[in-house]
Amino acid sequence: MAIETIIERDAFYVGGSWVPSSGTGTQDVIEPATEQVIGRIPMGTADDVDQAVVAARLAFEDWSRTPVAVRAELLEAIAAGLAARADELAALITREVGMPLMQSRMIQAGLPVTSFASLAALLESYPFEEREGNSLIVREPVGVVGAITPWNYPLHQIAAKVSAALGAGCTIVVKPSEVTPLNAFLLAEVIHEAGVPAGVFNLVTGTGPEVGEALVVHPGIDMVSFTGSTAVGRRIGALAAQTVKRVALELGGKSPNVILDDADMVQAVTGGMKNCYLNSGQTCSALTRMLVPRERLPEVEAIAAAVAEHFIPGDPFDEATTLGPLVSEAQRERVRGFIRDGEAEGARIVTGGAEAPDGLERGWFVRPTVFSDVTPDMKIAREEIFGPVLVLIPYEDEEDAIRKANDTIYGLAGGVWSGDPERAQAVARRLRAGQIEINGATFNPVAPFGGYKQSGIGREFGRHGLEEFLETKSLQL
Repeated sequence: MAIETIIERDAFYVGGSWVPSSGTGTQDVIEPATEQVIGRIPMGTADDVDQAVVAARLAFEDWSRTPVAVRAELLEAIAAGLAARADELAALITREVGMPLMQSRMIQAGLPVTSFASLAALLESYPFEEREGNSLIVREPVGVVGAITPWNYPLHQIAAKVSAALGAGCTIVVKPSEVTPLNAFLLAEVIHEAGVPAGVFNLVTGTGPEVGEALVVHPGIDMVSFTGSTAVGRRIGALAAQTVKRVALELGGKSPNVILDDADMVQAVTGGMKNCYLNSGQTCSALTRMLVPRERLPEVEAIAAAVAEHFIPGDPFDEATTLGPLVSEAQRERVRGFIRDGEAEGARIVTGGAEAPDGLERGWFVRPTVFSDVTPDMKIAREEIFGPVLVLIPYEDEEDAIRKANDTIYGLAGGVWSGDPERAQAVARRLRAGQIEINGATFNPVAPFGGYKQSGIGREFGRHGLEEFLETKSLQL
């Protein structure tokens, strides 16, 4: 499905209506595979944020007291509305992000439906009130939420926050990434058609320094939920502390994939590379550090080189494509810089490299790349690259593998492969990260997702995600 005309968005969704921006700035949305303009959005101001927060504040009193069953019905209606537009959303997000269409259908369009539907189901049994001794413990919505979301899984990240916030009884103002914002306008249309009361959901687009920071410091915002880089997360935490706002931060990662010596190497390396290269490596929880037994390193290199040939860069609407472009020219140049840094530090390229893939001089493509002879002190082993770059780090024994896996400021995710499931679980328990895949187990969209250390604060999805948006009150009876 192609978008043949430029999508012009000239208003924000505030207070249940489409309202023009108080500013005059606009920004083009660029398709990363073609470098062509596919859309245009208004760039908001602090005044636009204030208008949205006022609308959310006015709506909070009634929405917070809306029966849970009614909130659940509306979440179900949003899920149904998104499902009805799934093909449109998948194609649009493929145009915005560059993920191959087949994957976008399952992930970029599919997971948001799951977020709203699963939250609706959770509300049916969640104990908002319970007795404890002579106290009634009451869980109430935290208030008005400011949500700031990233470009890599744009609608999925918005849906995770909006579904939980609305389910909790909060109202929300969303600032999507200005790089991939068009899908958020479709969500606003779905929410409006579902009959969500005016002011409960509000959408303002713009930059982080302008709109994002205005949200974080606004006195009418009770909580900020942010997904993005650790550097920006630090800034948001510092700003939010000025008014002692609650913050939920899902930040960066440099996640280890520990392949133990008794693992099926072909299966483990293949599975690990699929994880690393998903969305062209633009995934915060990607397993980008593959730790392998030193004596098996040549074998792993040969497998990795063979597997990399199956990651075919190209037009994301072509069924033969398995690796799309990076989201922007700046992102491509950043990743190329990391590849050059790796070579300069003495790491050895097994496959790939900084040059453009053959025949793809147009579009922001990067070759699927594997480095070997990587030591833990190298930049490519310590910093989040956010591209299709895998580093192979050899280890001496199991203890060395665990030590190297945990030698990072991050703690978002990890993986363990072993022929012995109990051994794999034992190692997984020692990894300091929020979620660990054992032998390639799949992502669970209702399990808690979030990080240790500088990978963030709080959890998203399922019961734990809902509770991020709740306050706890004790009534002594």
